[in-house]
Amino acid sequence: MNHYQILIIGGGTAGITVAAQLKRKDKSLSMAIIEPSEKHFYQPAWTLVGAGTYNFKDTERNEADYIPDGVDWIRDFASEIDPDSNSVNTKTSGNISYEYLVIAPGLVMMPELLPGLPEAMEKGVVCSNYTDPEHTWELLQKFEGGNAVFTQPTTPIKCGGAPQKIMYLAEEHFRKSGVRDKSNVVFATPGTVIFGVPDFAKTLNKIIHDRDIIFKPFYAPVRIDPDKKEIFFKYIKPGENGPIITEGNKIGEEIVGDSEIKISFDFLHLAPPQGAPEFIRNSIVSIQEGANKGWIDVDIHTLQHKRFSNIFSLGDVAALPTAKTGAAIRKQAPVVVENLLKLIHSNHVGSASYNGYSSCPLVTGYSKMVLAEFKYDNIRDSDPLISKFVDTTKEQYSMWLLKKYGLPFMYWNLMLKGKA
Repeated sequence: MNHYQILIIGGGTAGITVAAQLKRKDKSLSMAIIEPSEKHFYQPAWTLVGAGTYNFKDTERNEADYIPDGVDWIRDFASEIDPDSNSVNTKTSGNISYEYLVIAPGLVMMPELLPGLPEAMEKGVVCSNYTDPEHTWELLQKFEGGNAVFTQPTTPIKCGGAPQKIMYLAEEHFRKSGVRDKSNVVFATPGTVIFGVPDFAKTLNKIIHDRDIIFKPFYAPVRIDPDKKEIFFKYIKPGENGPIITEGNKIGEEIVGDSEIKISFDFLHLAPPQGAPEFIRNSIVSIQEGANKGWIDVDIHTLQHKRFSNIFSLGDVAALPTAKTGAAIRKQAPVVVENLLKLIHSNHVGSASYNGYSSCPLVTGYSKMVLAEFKYDNIRDSDPLISKFVDTTKEQYSMWLLKKYGLPFMYWNLMLKGKA
């Protein structure tokens, strides 16, 4: 059985960043990363790919180029975690033992949780930047009018703002292509508001009003009919007996049964339901019941596992009450690194604390972006240096340049190298 001082599950943003920072601080550490993928993707740019303003190939690099020197790459799938014996089983490489474990495999797409979605995706009648952003751009270019519906599931998802980012870009594209006046742009979400942080929600509410975007809160998608191109929602507003169709129903909503709403679509973009990988959901390292069932059971500040002290977790798979973004990982990684190294050297976890920081670069057009930064409890947490010169609650061209050019450069050249 192979043995490592530190074993990392996942060679995505979180796993590579932690490994790189650990190696920069202590080259003598014995480390390995379990990661099956040969390719590494900068997924935040997929929104721009879906809008035809970024090349998909520019989001892709070879995984081998980002495995830090001195770290073994186990090109395999983790299949089981046994925290009692300090080992991880893999599909083909057998058991690997560890002294300390960092769990960061990310999450997985689970379209099967929304009936009709797998068939709709197979037919190509719906699109998703989460799975195939190039297909999104193909459908946007073919759109000639009608109902353009954008929605998201009730499950947690990567970057909760992404389903509305592509909507803003699509709406501008419809104007440029001359079909906007015969189109209804609809944002249907299970959420209660357009965005959880009031300072940013104020700007976004004005945008959807000014651009005549139809906002449908409390709309939870429940099934899709790919043949008839219809999507069904359940109205989940607390205290309401059922949905009410208002006058001037220009999108043609219909009430089906007691609590479902049917909307026909000519274009549909959605985030598929998402969840932790199966081997995580089935493991005792995950939360077994309640709202966070299936996600890794960590302290939300130290990122140390609540029951197994030699395990840490970060990124999308950790049960943290904040948005699952790469920006969150950038703040989580140094906390894991400091606390883990302190634990190794003193047998006590370090004092580094994660405050829930996350960021959602809300692209609102082809040259505009609102940089929404926040921490736990939806409290605004904008970078004081940036906000000293730029009002990040407003649409800014400079933030668009940051999104399209600055952040990808930082990701590949600084973050994944352990320098940021």
